[in-house]
Amino acid sequence: MLQAIRERAQGWLAWVIVALISIPFALWGIQSYLGVGGEPVVAKVNGVEITDRDLSRRAQQARIELRERLGAAYDPALFEEGRLRAEVLDDMIRQTLLLDVSNRIGMRVSDEEVRMQILSETAFQRDGRFDRESYEQLLRLQGLSPAQFEEQLRQQLIGNQLLRAVVGSELITSRELGDYRRLAGQRRELSYAVMPAADFRSDAPIGEAEIQAFYEANGARFQSPEMVKLDYLVLDVAELAKGAEIGDDELRRLYEQDQSRFGRPEQRSVRHLLLTVPQDADDAAAQAVEAQIQAIRERILAGQAFDEVARSESQDPGSAGEGGSLGTIEQGIMDPVFDSVAFALPEGELSQPVRTRFGYHLIEVTEIIPPALKTFDEVKEELRAEVSRQRAESLFYDLGERLANVAYETPDSLQPAADELGLTLLQSDWIGRSGGEGVLAHPRVTGAAFSDEVLVGRNNSDLIEPEPEVLRAVVLRVADHRVAAIRPLDEVRDEIAEELRSERAREAALQAAGTAVEQLRQGVSWSEAMPSAVVETLGAVGRDLQSVPAPVRQLAFTLPAPVEGTASVGTTVLENGDVAVIQVTEVKDGGEAPSEGPSPASEAEMLAQLLGRHLYDGMLGDMQLRAKVERNPIKTTSDL
Repeated sequence: MLQAIRERAQGWLAWVIVALISIPFALWGIQSYLGVGGEPVVAKVNGVEITDRDLSRRAQQARIELRERLGAAYDPALFEEGRLRAEVLDDMIRQTLLLDVSNRIGMRVSDEEVRMQILSETAFQRDGRFDRESYEQLLRLQGLSPAQFEEQLRQQLIGNQLLRAVVGSELITSRELGDYRRLAGQRRELSYAVMPAADFRSDAPIGEAEIQAFYEANGARFQSPEMVKLDYLVLDVAELAKGAEIGDDELRRLYEQDQSRFGRPEQRSVRHLLLTVPQDADDAAAQAVEAQIQAIRERILAGQAFDEVARSESQDPGSAGEGGSLGTIEQGIMDPVFDSVAFALPEGELSQPVRTRFGYHLIEVTEIIPPALKTFDEVKEELRAEVSRQRAESLFYDLGERLANVAYETPDSLQPAADELGLTLLQSDWIGRSGGEGVLAHPRVTGAAFSDEVLVGRNNSDLIEPEPEVLRAVVLRVADHRVAAIRPLDEVRDEIAEELRSERAREAALQAAGTAVEQLRQGVSWSEAMPSAVVETLGAVGRDLQSVPAPVRQLAFTLPAPVEGTASVGTTVLENGDVAVIQVTEVKDGGEAPSEGPSPASEAEMLAQLLGRHLYDGMLGDMQLRAKVERNPIKTTSDL
């Protein structure tokens, strides 16, 4: 075939074709050479490029991980896109530096180690075993190919090697361990009082200029979140089961084919009396127990009530108090010897002594409940639900495959898939990255909605199974997109005025607290320095006292130790905006050898890890100072 092409590629027509083909290739080559249209680069680290695509993918991964980790507590307002991308970029720069250093000092990770890490990851498992389909689907949701993920994982593992090496190199001396124990066990004589900011609040008008200045300085606080409207299709096995039509004739055939499922075997109400025989008893000892139980049997036959004799004589702690009753049993539950006798006795007849591995029994059957078969009417709906579920599951997998294919083949609309499969095309209201209601609340669904492929590319998503065990799948596309934007000043003016009033009240409380602190340092009493305050005098407290507000506890153990006869005083702002005045009058160090708690070895290991991590963080900081890092402006989806 190539020879035929060569023979016909002659004359002016062939050269025209060659010229037409060459022009676009030449232009493409020039464009590539000049860098026009190349992948945007957000940073360079020692010459290694970090692309905007990689940053977007990693930021999306970080958001999905945060959403799954925090669950209902996830608030997208706390993870504004620009700030999140900046933090992720910082992390990527650190990882790039780590990888560079690790490679230069010869650290490596084998293919087998990467493989074992993937196989052990629970997110990639189904029924406790690695599932390739789950693995590939989860990676697609994050915009990663297996090769990209495995290379990313390899880099993380190499970086972890360096972390372990640095942290593991730290040693703790006995003096350092002693210092730690003295500080960890330290107790401080503490008292504090709270100045409510509300006592200093004023309703005086806030000037327009001040409101405007606050608005301009804190614009990010008034940003409405990025939101989307979605078109989506839901495939739910529960809904498919509702639509299944199954006739009574078919259900009756199934009932008659397998009636054993609906039968109830014979049951017996049994009571017994037990005299135990030790496992190592010889024949003489066993015969003595047998004679003893035989005498008890004679007493029952003579007219004594079985339940009264069992309460006084039986050595079975579980049934003696119940008059020997074992309740209702089915065949095969009890010891084989006991079982055979119990299901052979006529009702009301007392057995001969029966020897089992526990000892000697007297058995009596108080009631025989004959076997029974549930009627067709009793099990009809149970059968219907079972068959409906089976058919729905089969249909779910069939429709799921077809839905994924049609959505992929027509990536710009879900209507063809809805028409072909008979599904209802649903529309959502505006939803943010924290999700909507129902199936749209699941992190995997919202993660797909805000992925580059769906949000930026405006393509249909892959088939998403939020919880595979529920057998429910979703395909979605973005119908409308509203970028994050700062709310207009008129909309937030009252909020700003309220915030400024609270800020003024807090500043006034801090000023009053500062005056009280100066008085307390001069030896003035609490009642004189803060006449209306309620003083909490706690005595000597430790670092872990949870009844004290965290800011109070933190400042109390940060203030300098007071000189004898004086007090160390300071102020802190509580989470609700109130101001606390804190006084420490005495510091008592802990002992070097606590009588309880972690062993010296485990304490030393914990301290070594903490100090090693501090050393590692210092090493990272030094690496960043020495590295050549170039940053470009970071774009968000609102810039697109």
